[in-house]
Order: sequence, then structure tokens, then C-alpha cells
Amino acid sequence: MLKRRENEPAYALLNDPSSQAQNHYGHAIDTVQPDDPLRQQSFVINDDEIAAENPNRYKQHGFYFDADNCIACHACEAACSEKNDNPAHISFRSVGFVEGGTYPAYQRLNISMACNHCDDPVCLKGCPTRAYTKFAEYGAVLQDPDICFGCGYCTWVCPYNAPQLDPVKGQVTKCNMCVDRLEVGLKPACVSACLGNALDFGVVENIPENRSQAKTEIPGFPRTDITQPNIRFQQTRTPQRDMNRVDQSPVKYHRDEHSESFKPVVDKAQGSERSWNLAKLLGSHENAHIAFTLSAQAVMAAFLIMLSGYGLEPMQSYQSSNAMLPVQLLMIVLMSFGLFKLNMHLGKPHRFYRGFYNLRHSPVSREIAGVSAFYTGLLGYSLFALFAVSDNGFAVYAQYLQIVFAGIAVLGAILGGYYMYRLYRIEARPFWNHWYTAASFCSSGLTLGSLLLGLVALATSSMSQQLGGFLMVLMAIGLLLEIVGLSSHARSLRSSESEGAASFYLQTTRFGNAYWLRNGLLLLALVLTAYIGFGDEHTLFAYSLLTASVFASNIISRALFYVVVIPTTMPGAFFWKNAGFEEHAREVGLADMPQMGVAYEGHHAFRFDELIETIRTTTMKQKYAQLRSIFTG
Repeated sequence: MLKRRENEPAYALLNDPSSQAQNHYGHAIDTVQPDDPLRQQSFVINDDEIAAENPNRYKQHGFYFDADNCIACHACEAACSEKNDNPAHISFRSVGFVEGGTYPAYQRLNISMACNHCDDPVCLKGCPTRAYTKFAEYGAVLQDPDICFGCGYCTWVCPYNAPQLDPVKGQVTKCNMCVDRLEVGLKPACVSACLGNALDFGVVENIPENRSQAKTEIPGFPRTDITQPNIRFQQTRTPQRDMNRVDQSPVKYHRDEHSESFKPVVDKAQGSERSWNLAKLLGSHENAHIAFTLSAQAVMAAFLIMLSGYGLEPMQSYQSSNAMLPVQLLMIVLMSFGLFKLNMHLGKPHRFYRGFYNLRHSPVSREIAGVSAFYTGLLGYSLFALFAVSDNGFAVYAQYLQIVFAGIAVLGAILGGYYMYRLYRIEARPFWNHWYTAASFCSSGLTLGSLLLGLVALATSSMSQQLGGFLMVLMAIGLLLEIVGLSSHARSLRSSESEGAASFYLQTTRFGNAYWLRNGLLLLALVLTAYIGFGDEHTLFAYSLLTASVFASNIISRALFYVVVIPTTMPGAFFWKNAGFEEHAREVGLADMPQMGVAYEGHHAFRFDELIETIRTTTMKQKYAQLRSIFTG
């Protein structure tokens, strides 16, 4: 148990003699009622099984930040990192700022931010491994990095950039509210270290001494309606009408004259020049997701189209053609490739099975379950298809089993496809939070799935005029769905006051040439589907051109989907939490200096260099211990 010193200064001590009944959101500040059995189940902290005698132990606590006092000395960051033994590239608390005005009326507003231990923590619901828990004690939202397998979904859904994905260890960690200090009546380390008395802590809604405000908003702070965070602000100085970020995100915050609140709008200071930036577009960290989503959507759609042969004439001939066996093998290969890329994208790929832990809440767990069911059904259907055409007595049973596995695959495709879409409807990422996401995923499935079936039919001389026309109709529907969705998405983002509008600005400027190339390829593909569908011959040249345009447009579209998204996170600084600086540091080698706070991604390689050196130089007993350390991170 943390020992409290006898000479602790008064500013480091918790002091909440009373509290309100409800918080700003209308929720009870008492996390459990006085007669609740949870009060008898002590939360074990630092292996001490005796609960502290803190009268406010079962009340929601939170941070209080006085923007008038913060001088951006970063003492809170240093104290937090020292207490939690964080490496330089991980910081549970960070200080960013926004600025506005011109000399001599220039103004800078600093914001110190950590986990806000929200009333409705979306990280907890989104995490597929159930690594998060909101405790009745102090209302703390705690995360166990040993359970985490490094998918990073919590970093997507959190509006405040609280969970930190360590690219070296391949796991997420975050602020733990210093619950060990709270147990002995001390405020968190960051609060105790604050030089300007800008940070404070206690039962939420309690206004500290010598303060007059307890706002829930401040310029640069993301929306509060997503998670209902437990942080309150004071800012008595009137900010400028426009407060700008300095972290290369094309976002600024504009004051609404009627409500006095600040809304994120596009900052067009970077100009309107269009560029390619293909290296950044096609070399992003999310390439594994591009490979998985496109391959999974193509295979699931192709399988469903193939099964429509039981009721549609064009596909009935397909099922009895020479294309059936090759297309099933190809679907298995593509699905295996997508799943492999997705799994190796995890921080701890060998812990993939933990993705099923949170089926009750997490759309990621449900997607994993659905896609796994589809993959199992696809394998079973393809396996028993070989026996169903044999002459032995097992053929009848094989046909029944084939139907069973087909049903499993269909159900898995429906559930997996739906939750693949739902997991991207993230309010903290407005660019994704639109029905266009569903339209894009369905479009990819229809176009790539139909193309897959058509190419195999051509390669096996199984293509007919009727089959080709049917597949072209499906592709045309998919392309039209994508075009209509893009148009609606663009209109919605242009008129919005959110980071989504800034994402669209990036899409049409920094990646503008790629954006318009994608749009042109969609139109070209639509024309080719009409030409092939109404033509008398299915020429190899026409199909090759169609394949290239559909394949390229889908890859560019999905890459844009991941690369341009701007989350509703707090602003960064010149170096820290600045994506532009991180890119520069990796390009020029500054990332080799740990003090820069930028780390290369190292966990995907499984540290094979250490593996080889271990095998070469150590004894068998040492080998076992070190190998176990290497593969468990």
C-alpha cells in the first residue's frame, strides 16, 4: 500500500467534506447506494485487502482544470510518466494548446488532458477483450494491459485520446486515476505536481476553493455528449472568436455568438492545392484493415451471389460449371489472407482468441464472431462439396452437411458484414459516422464479389452471355451505390461543423488528385459494366480494363477512408501529439532519439532478431525463459 508521508502539503490532500447528489448530466454522484453489497466487496489496490476509510470512496471523482492558470510547464506530464514508469513515447496526460488573435491581442489557451473516467465510457463497450472496468470505487475507469491484445479500437472510439497504444509493446495503457494515492487521501500525482494550481481533483461538481466556474466545455475540448466525461473547467478570460490548432490538423474552433460555445470548423490555411501523396495514402498503418475489409467483403458477397444459384437461373449454370471448385479455393485463399493480415496487425497476434471476450457490448467482438462463423461455414461448404458429387453412400450426408455449413456461412456473412459496418459508426470520428460507410462496404462487396466470380468463369471457360449480364448488373448496382453514397457524404460534410468537414478538406486537397482519380475510375467502371453487359462478346481486354478500374478504385477509396479521418481528440502541441512532426521524425531519423517521444512500430516483427540470437547463444533452460518472454511481449 502506498505510504502517506507525515509532511504532505495541503494542496496534495483530498478535501471534499460534502458533495452534490447529481452531476451535470443528471446522474447520481454516488456510484453505488449505501446499502449496495458492492460496498462490502473491497477493491484490492496494491494487494491491500483492507478498504481505506474514505467517506467519498463510492462517489464519482473527476479532474478540475483552470485554463486561466495553466502555463504549459508540462510538470503534470512529467509527474504522471514518472509515477507510471512510462517510456518517452507514452504519456497518460498531455498538454496541448490552441491559439487565436494577432499581435498585440494574441491569446494562447493551454489544455491539460488525461482520461476523464466518463459516466458512459465508450472504450469499455468497444474493447473486444474486456480489458476495461468502471469501478464503483471513485468511479475510476481502469484498463488491464495484460488482457489487451493491441487492436487499438479503444483509441478510435475515445474522443479524448486517453488510451495510449504502445507500438513497441503492442498494448494499450491509460491513466488509472492514481487510485492507490486516493486510497490514502492523496490527489493524483499530476495534480500534486501542478505549478500553477491549474489542476485539481475531487468529487465531481465540487468547485475547488478560490474558483467560480465548473464548465463542461472549453475551446479545443471535444464533445461531451458522447461519453459524458468527468472533468470540469474554469476559463474567465474571453477567448478570441477563432482559436486555431498548431498540430497540422486543418481544424479551428469558432465561437457561436448565440451560445458562446465553440464548434470545430475547417481551417483552410493550408490552401486548396491538390496533391497526390500516394506514398502516404498507400503506405499507412491501416493497410491491414484495407486488405481485410476488401477481401472479406468480396468473398462474403461472392459466396452469397454463388448461393443464389438455388433460385436464379444464371447462377444455376455456374454451380454446375468448372468454375465452382476454383472459385471456392480462391475464396478460401482470399479470406485466409485477409484474416492473416488482420491478426498480424494486432499488437499481440498470439492472443487473437481474446477478441471473443466482449460479445455482449463490443461490435469488434461481434464482427470477429460473425466473420469466424462465415469462414468456418465456407470451409465446411467447400469440403463437403467434394464429397457431395461422389458416387458412394456418403454423398447424401455430405449434401445435408453442405447445406448446414452454407447456412452457417450465410448467417456469419450477415452478422459479420453488419458489425463490420457498425464498428465504424464512431461518433468520435465524424468522417466515418455516416451511412456512406455502409454504402461503401456493400459496394465493395457487390463489385469485387461479382468480379471475382466473373474472372474465374472466364478463366475456366464457364462464362455465358446470361451469366455475364447478371454479374454486370450486380456490379453496376454496387458502383451506383458508391457514387450516390459519395455524393451524399460530400454534401453532408461540407455543411457540417465537425472534424468530418476537415477530413473532407484533406481528401480534396492533400489527397485531391487521388480522390478525383478514384471518382473517374468509378465512372469508367460503370461505363464498362454497361458495355460488357449489353455486348455480345466478353472480351479479355474489356474485363482486364474493368478489373483494373474496379480494383484500383476500391483500394484508393478504402485508403482514403482510413488516412483522412480526423478524430475529435484534443489539440496537440508543436511536437507532442502532432502527426506531422511524427511523420517528419520517422523520415529524418529523429525517432531514433527516445526523448523525441516518437517510436517506430516494432511489435509486428515478433523480434526475430532477438529470437535468432537467443537460440544461438543460450542454454536450453535459458532459451525457454527468453523465448517465452519474446513471444508474450
